[in-house]
Amino acid sequence: MTRALQGRHRSVAVFGSARLQESDSSYQFAHQTCQSLGERGFAIITGGGPGIMEAANRGARDAGSPSIGLNIELPHEQTLNPYCDASYTCRYFFVRKMMFAKYSRGFVIFPGGFGTFDEFFESLTLIQTKKLAKFPVVLAGSDFWNPLLDWLRKTVQEKGCIDDDDIEQFKIMDDPEEIALWLDRTVQ
Repeated sequence: MTRALQGRHRSVAVFGSARLQESDSSYQFAHQTCQSLGERGFAIITGGGPGIMEAANRGARDAGSPSIGLNIELPHEQTLNPYCDASYTCRYFFVRKMMFAKYSRGFVIFPGGFGTFDEFFESLTLIQTKKLAKFPVVLAGSDFWNPLLDWLRKTVQEKGCIDDDDIEQFKIMDDPEEIALWLDRTVQ
């Protein structure tokens, strides 16, 4: 994997549901976003599986940019999607999350389930506790993410469990080009 990233300082990790099919609008959104990022020289790193991960790797491949999959050994045998140029298989989720944090300079998070939320909240926790330097985190798709933001503000923040700085660690965006442009400006 390090060979695939050699000479590239700008890599973005992309997270999202493995269950969404090519016909889903979030799949198309991820493909377009990662193609735009790839055209700007970003390598794309995903979990290497189907759904959003496949869409992201496919977008990178279509742009001619490195497309990397960090696969995981699971009982139901997640297989690597065909759009990964390089891959690494992890036995444990914590190792895979560490690899995402080590090699990525930003996260783009599309709609997903428990695994996606785990990756999102772990990234916020690592930034909040200064275990990771602050880096851009984009939640892609306001229809999906705004209800979570409302809950965080109205319930968690009002209770005093988080503050404004914590909410400002991420940005909700809806346009593939705007996401790519913003990351192009903010990622070192």
